[in-house]
Amino acid sequence: MNRVTVAALTLATLTTLTACGGEGESGKATGEPRPSATETKPPTPAERLHGLMVTSADVDGLSVEPPSEEFRFAKSPEDVTLDKQVCAPLAHAVNLLPLGDPQADLTRLLSSSTGTHTYITLTTYSAGGAETAMNEVKKAVTSCGDGFTAKASGGTSTYDSVTAEKVAPAGDDSLGFTTTMTFRGASHTHHTQVVRSGDVIGVYFAVDGRAIAETRPSDAKLPVTVVKAQNAKLK
Repeated sequence: MNRVTVAALTLATLTTLTACGGEGESGKATGEPRPSATETKPPTPAERLHGLMVTSADVDGLSVEPPSEEFRFAKSPEDVTLDKQVCAPLAHAVNLLPLGDPQADLTRLLSSSTGTHTYITLTTYSAGGAETAMNEVKKAVTSCGDGFTAKASGGTSTYDSVTAEKVAPAGDDSLGFTTTMTFRGASHTHHTQVVRSGDVIGVYFAVDGRAIAETRPSDAKLPVTVVKAQNAKLK
């Protein structure tokens, strides 16, 4: 609740108390319990996402930390331009950007000794927003099979193909897809899973950073234990 709303409610309460002749009489007149000064406020959307995100304890000790801002492809979805606008949700999903029109979003990087990095982005929405965002991803997967190109301050990324991928059912709705791209002559396949649970969407994306740096082909799959752990937190 914002400050303006709190102020308005406070003013209305004081007016009612004055009209009824004092605090003690107001309680008797309405029969309603007085608000407690120690009443716990519901978490904000951002606080809620922090509580839903996996921790190292949930994923067998893998490090869970904020990703480096230095190598981000874009700071926001608005900074990304595409040759096919319908593919925007895919470009956002694989570049750690929130889908649709969110209330809050949170991204974490899970690193392993193998060089594979898994990124998890959680996003929460107002009523109906999560379903809309999910449907836009589904449309993009079916419309962008022959690839797309995305540009932002971080450079230009050309994706050669997009393919729907079967994933285990999770949450209220889920889907998977792979994207392929070529970097310095080496082909890289990335796997992404999107899960909706109520008004929260989780996007899981895997990339083999070591293979890309060493200019050799890669096929970075999502760790099953990470996916299961995060899906369990979203229930």
